[in-house]
Amino acid sequence: MMSQTSRYAFHVLGFLASHGGRLIPGDELAAATGIPANYLVKILNQLRKGGLVESRKGWGGGFALKPGAEDRPILDVVEIIEGQGAGAKDDCAFGRPACDAGNPCPMHEGWAEIRDGYHTLLSRTLVRDLASP
Repeated sequence: MMSQTSRYAFHVLGFLASHGGRLIPGDELAAATGIPANYLVKILNQLRKGGLVESRKGWGGGFALKPGAEDRPILDVVEIIEGQGAGAKDDCAFGRPACDAGNPCPMHEGWAEIRDGYHTLLSRTLVRDLASP
């Protein structure tokens, strides 16, 4: 249901959220999260373009959550990483473009419960909730 890249993005955002706005150097972030540095750069660029992360170059630079990012739902993160509608409530387990009560796939009812619960979780969980205590 979710890509490895989104899971990594959650890990990055949780780490940044637990550091209260302090700029974290990229190498420290890579070491702390275990994400390969070249992959981390791509994720951070997506999060920056999506308005969740800010960066500063040079000595004393690094990455931090943008003000207000901690109040955004993680559904936004999934859509930034995987594309608009990635957390959509109308995905079909079989990948059919038209799957609804009038034209259901074999798993329509059961999948609807899972999909709705997944969407609710992504919508209600905030970036701040990803922070480690």
